[in-house]
Amino acid sequence: MDLRLDGKVALITGASRGIGAAMAAEFVAAGAQVMISSRKEPDLLSTAAAIEARFRDSTDARKVGVFAANAGDPDAAAACVAATLEQFGRLDILVNNAATNPYMGKMIEIDLPRLDKTYEVNLRGAFVWAQQAWQQYMAEHGGNIINISSIGGLSVETSIGHYNVTKAALLHLTRSLAKELAPGVRVNALCPGLVKTDMARALWESGEEAISQMIPLHRLGEPEDIAQAALFLASDASSWVTGTCIVVDGGMLL
Repeated sequence: MDLRLDGKVALITGASRGIGAAMAAEFVAAGAQVMISSRKEPDLLSTAAAIEARFRDSTDARKVGVFAANAGDPDAAAACVAATLEQFGRLDILVNNAATNPYMGKMIEIDLPRLDKTYEVNLRGAFVWAQQAWQQYMAEHGGNIINISSIGGLSVETSIGHYNVTKAALLHLTRSLAKELAPGVRVNALCPGLVKTDMARALWESGEEAISQMIPLHRLGEPEDIAQAALFLASDASSWVTGTCIVVDGGMLL
Protein backbone atom coordinates (compact mmCIF):
# COMPACT_ATOMS: atom_id res chain seq x y z
CA MET A 1 0.00 0.00 0.00
CA ASP A 2 1.44 3.34 -1.07
CA LEU A 3 0.43 5.82 1.61
CA ARG A 4 0.91 9.41 0.48
CA LEU A 5 0.44 12.82 2.08
CA ASP A 6 1.27 14.97 -0.92
CA GLY A 7 0.15 18.58 -0.55
CA LYS A 8 -0.73 18.15 3.13
CA VAL A 9 0.68 19.92 6.18
CA ALA A 10 1.12 18.24 9.56
CA LEU A 11 1.89 19.64 13.00
CA ILE A 12 3.47 17.20 15.46
CA THR A 13 4.05 17.99 19.12
CA GLY A 14 6.85 16.40 21.11
CA ALA A 15 8.68 15.91 17.85
CA SER A 16 12.33 16.65 18.58
CA ARG A 17 13.15 12.98 19.22
CA GLY A 18 11.72 9.49 19.58
CA ILE A 19 8.29 8.72 18.19
CA GLY A 20 7.58 12.33 17.24
CA ALA A 21 10.76 12.69 15.19
CA ALA A 22 10.10 9.33 13.50
CA MET A 23 6.59 10.44 12.55
CA ALA A 24 7.92 13.70 11.13
CA ALA A 25 10.40 11.84 8.93
CA GLU A 26 7.73 9.35 7.81
CA PHE A 27 5.31 12.12 6.90
CA VAL A 28 7.95 14.05 4.96
CA ALA A 29 8.87 10.87 3.08
CA ALA A 30 5.19 10.56 2.15
CA GLY A 31 5.16 14.07 0.67
CA ALA A 32 3.92 16.23 3.55
CA GLN A 33 5.34 19.43 4.93
CA VAL A 34 5.68 19.26 8.69
CA MET A 35 5.88 21.67 11.61
CA ILE A 36 7.64 20.04 14.55
CA SER A 37 7.28 21.36 18.07
CA SER A 38 8.77 20.67 21.48
CA ARG A 39 10.19 22.70 24.36
CA LYS A 40 13.81 23.04 23.20
CA GLU A 41 14.54 24.88 19.96
CA PRO A 42 18.12 23.56 19.49
CA ASP A 43 16.84 19.98 19.53
CA LEU A 44 14.12 20.88 17.03
CA LEU A 45 16.60 22.54 14.68
CA SER A 46 18.84 19.49 14.81
CA THR A 47 15.96 17.13 14.07
CA ALA A 48 14.64 19.33 11.26
CA ALA A 49 18.08 19.54 9.65
CA ALA A 50 18.50 15.76 9.80
CA ILE A 51 15.11 15.16 8.18
CA GLU A 52 15.62 17.76 5.48
CA ALA A 53 19.06 16.35 4.67
CA ARG A 54 17.44 13.00 3.85
CA PHE A 55 15.06 14.56 1.34
CA ARG A 56 17.06 17.52 0.03
CA ASP A 57 17.08 16.24 -3.54
CA SER A 58 13.31 15.58 -3.69
CA THR A 59 12.14 19.19 -3.70
CA ASP A 60 13.37 22.75 -3.35
CA ALA A 61 10.57 23.63 -0.91
CA ARG A 62 11.34 23.77 2.78
CA LYS A 63 9.63 20.70 4.24
CA VAL A 64 10.17 21.05 7.99
CA GLY A 65 9.38 24.04 10.18
CA VAL A 66 10.18 24.35 13.87
CA PHE A 67 8.38 26.09 16.72
CA ALA A 68 9.48 25.77 20.33
CA ALA A 69 6.47 25.41 22.63
CA ASN A 70 5.54 23.83 25.93
CA ALA A 71 2.72 21.43 25.03
CA GLY A 72 0.94 22.24 28.29
CA ASP A 73 0.84 26.00 27.62
CA PRO A 74 -2.38 27.11 25.85
CA ASP A 75 -0.82 30.36 24.60
CA ALA A 76 2.08 28.43 23.11
CA ALA A 77 -0.32 26.03 21.40
CA ALA A 78 -2.24 28.90 19.83
CA ALA A 79 0.97 30.54 18.67
CA CYS A 80 2.33 27.33 17.17
CA VAL A 81 -0.85 26.63 15.20
CA ALA A 82 -0.81 30.23 13.94
CA ALA A 83 2.86 29.90 12.95
CA THR A 84 2.10 26.69 11.04
CA LEU A 85 -0.62 28.43 9.07
CA GLU A 86 1.61 31.42 8.42
CA GLN A 87 4.51 29.31 7.14
CA PHE A 88 2.65 26.61 5.25
CA GLY A 89 -0.79 28.08 4.60
CA ARG A 90 -2.81 25.15 5.92
CA LEU A 91 -3.04 22.52 8.66
CA ASP A 92 -4.40 19.15 7.59
CA ILE A 93 -3.01 16.87 10.31
CA LEU A 94 -2.41 17.45 14.01
CA VAL A 95 -0.55 14.80 15.99
CA ASN A 96 -0.78 15.19 19.76
CA ASN A 97 2.35 13.26 20.63
CA ALA A 98 3.85 15.30 23.49
CA ALA A 99 3.62 13.62 26.87
CA THR A 100 5.29 13.66 30.25
CA ASN A 101 5.67 11.31 33.18
CA PRO A 102 7.45 13.08 36.05
CA TYR A 103 6.56 10.43 38.65
CA MET A 104 7.09 6.69 39.02
CA GLY A 105 5.71 4.79 41.97
CA LYS A 106 2.38 4.02 43.58
CA MET A 107 -0.25 6.39 42.24
CA ILE A 108 -1.79 6.90 45.68
CA GLU A 109 1.48 8.53 46.81
CA ILE A 110 1.92 11.02 43.96
CA ASP A 111 2.26 14.67 44.98
CA LEU A 112 -0.25 17.11 43.52
CA PRO A 113 2.24 19.23 41.52
CA ARG A 114 3.38 16.18 39.52
CA LEU A 115 -0.19 14.91 39.23
CA ASP A 116 -1.22 18.27 37.80
CA LYS A 117 1.77 18.44 35.43
CA THR A 118 0.99 15.03 33.98
CA TYR A 119 -2.63 15.99 33.40
CA GLU A 120 -1.66 19.39 32.00
CA VAL A 121 0.49 17.97 29.23
CA ASN A 122 -1.02 14.56 28.49
CA LEU A 123 -4.73 15.38 28.54
CA ARG A 124 -5.47 19.08 28.80
CA GLY A 125 -2.66 19.79 26.36
CA ALA A 126 -4.04 17.41 23.76
CA PHE A 127 -7.45 19.05 24.05
CA VAL A 128 -6.06 22.58 23.77
CA TRP A 129 -4.01 21.80 20.66
CA ALA A 130 -7.03 20.13 19.06
CA GLN A 131 -9.19 23.10 19.98
CA GLN A 132 -6.71 25.54 18.44
CA ALA A 133 -6.41 23.48 15.26
CA TRP A 134 -10.20 23.41 15.03
CA GLN A 135 -10.73 27.08 15.71
CA GLN A 136 -7.94 28.38 13.51
CA TYR A 137 -8.34 26.08 10.50
CA MET A 138 -10.09 22.72 10.66
CA ALA A 139 -13.61 23.93 11.45
CA GLU A 140 -13.74 25.52 8.00
CA HIS A 141 -11.40 23.29 6.01
CA GLY A 142 -11.58 19.87 7.68
CA GLY A 143 -8.66 17.87 8.96
CA ASN A 144 -7.30 14.91 10.83
CA ILE A 145 -6.26 14.65 14.49
CA ILE A 146 -4.17 11.77 15.85
CA ASN A 147 -3.68 11.39 19.60
CA ILE A 148 -0.81 9.25 20.87
CA SER A 149 -2.19 7.33 23.83
CA SER A 150 -0.69 4.10 25.22
CA ILE A 151 -1.59 0.51 25.98
CA GLY A 152 -1.32 1.81 29.55
CA GLY A 153 -4.68 3.43 28.88
CA LEU A 154 -6.09 -0.06 28.32
CA SER A 155 -4.37 -1.87 31.19
CA VAL A 156 -2.92 -1.33 34.67
CA GLU A 157 0.73 -0.78 35.56
CA THR A 158 1.26 0.25 39.16
CA SER A 159 4.53 2.14 38.66
CA ILE A 160 3.03 4.64 36.18
CA GLY A 161 -0.58 4.65 37.29
CA HIS A 162 -1.41 8.33 36.89
CA TYR A 163 0.30 8.50 33.51
CA ASN A 164 -1.94 5.65 32.42
CA VAL A 165 -5.01 7.39 33.82
CA THR A 166 -4.30 10.37 31.55
CA LYS A 167 -3.79 8.06 28.60
CA ALA A 168 -7.10 6.31 29.27
CA ALA A 169 -8.81 9.69 29.46
CA LEU A 170 -7.15 10.64 26.17
CA LEU A 171 -8.89 7.69 24.52
CA HIS A 172 -12.27 8.94 25.67
CA LEU A 173 -11.38 12.45 24.53
CA THR A 174 -10.55 10.93 21.15
CA ARG A 175 -13.95 9.25 20.89
CA SER A 176 -15.83 12.33 22.06
CA LEU A 177 -14.08 14.66 19.63
CA ALA A 178 -14.49 12.16 16.80
CA LYS A 179 -18.25 12.26 17.18
CA GLU A 180 -18.43 16.00 17.78
CA LEU A 181 -16.15 17.09 14.92
CA ALA A 182 -17.44 14.67 12.26
CA PRO A 183 -17.79 14.62 9.36
CA GLY A 184 -15.17 17.26 8.58
CA VAL A 185 -12.49 16.17 11.02
CA ARG A 186 -11.44 12.62 11.80
CA VAL A 187 -10.01 11.93 15.26
CA ASN A 188 -8.19 8.71 16.12
CA ALA A 189 -5.61 7.43 18.57
CA LEU A 190 -2.62 5.13 18.58
CA CYS A 191 -1.85 2.99 21.61
CA PRO A 192 1.84 2.06 21.51
CA GLY A 193 3.28 -0.66 23.65
CA LEU A 194 6.76 -0.44 25.12
CA VAL A 195 8.86 1.48 22.61
CA LYS A 196 12.59 2.09 22.85
CA THR A 197 12.56 5.82 23.51
CA ASP A 198 14.42 7.97 26.01
CA MET A 199 11.19 8.75 27.82
CA ALA A 200 10.49 5.05 28.42
CA ARG A 201 14.12 4.12 29.12
CA ALA A 202 13.48 3.39 32.81
CA LEU A 203 10.91 0.76 31.80
CA TRP A 204 13.05 -1.22 29.38
CA GLU A 205 16.78 -0.52 29.55
CA SER A 206 17.70 -2.86 32.39
CA GLY A 207 15.62 -5.80 31.18
CA GLU A 208 15.18 -5.52 27.43
CA GLU A 209 15.98 -9.14 26.62
CA ALA A 210 13.68 -10.56 29.31
CA ILE A 211 10.85 -8.18 28.41
CA SER A 212 11.21 -9.02 24.73
CA GLN A 213 10.72 -12.70 25.45
CA MET A 214 7.38 -11.93 27.10
CA ILE A 215 6.12 -10.14 23.99
CA PRO A 216 4.61 -12.43 21.34
CA LEU A 217 6.66 -10.79 18.56
CA HIS A 218 9.80 -11.05 20.74
CA ARG A 219 11.02 -7.47 20.47
CA LEU A 220 10.36 -4.02 21.84
CA GLY A 221 8.86 -1.41 19.60
CA GLU A 222 10.90 1.09 17.61
CA PRO A 223 9.73 4.67 16.96
CA GLU A 224 9.33 3.78 13.28
CA ASP A 225 6.73 1.12 14.17
CA ILE A 226 4.49 3.83 15.58
CA ALA A 227 5.30 6.27 12.78
CA GLN A 228 4.11 3.83 10.13
CA ALA A 229 0.80 3.33 11.92
CA ALA A 230 0.44 7.10 12.24
CA LEU A 231 1.00 7.44 8.50
CA PHE A 232 -1.94 5.12 7.87
CA LEU A 233 -4.21 7.23 10.08
CA ALA A 234 -2.94 10.44 8.51
CA SER A 235 -3.52 9.22 4.97
CA ASP A 236 -6.65 8.85 2.89
CA ALA A 237 -6.31 5.08 3.24
CA SER A 238 -8.06 5.47 6.60
CA SER A 239 -10.76 7.81 5.30
CA TRP A 240 -13.55 5.71 6.90
CA VAL A 241 -11.81 5.43 10.27
CA THR A 242 -12.63 7.76 13.15
CA GLY A 243 -13.08 7.51 16.90
CA THR A 244 -10.93 4.44 17.29
CA CYS A 245 -7.61 3.37 18.78
CA ILE A 246 -5.08 1.24 16.94
CA VAL A 247 -2.94 -0.83 19.28
CA VAL A 248 0.69 -1.17 18.15
CA ASP A 249 2.35 -3.28 20.81
CA GLY A 250 3.84 -6.47 19.35
CA GLY A 251 1.07 -8.38 21.11
CA MET A 252 1.89 -7.19 24.65
CA LEU A 253 -1.76 -6.93 25.67
CA LEU A 254 -2.27 -10.59 24.79
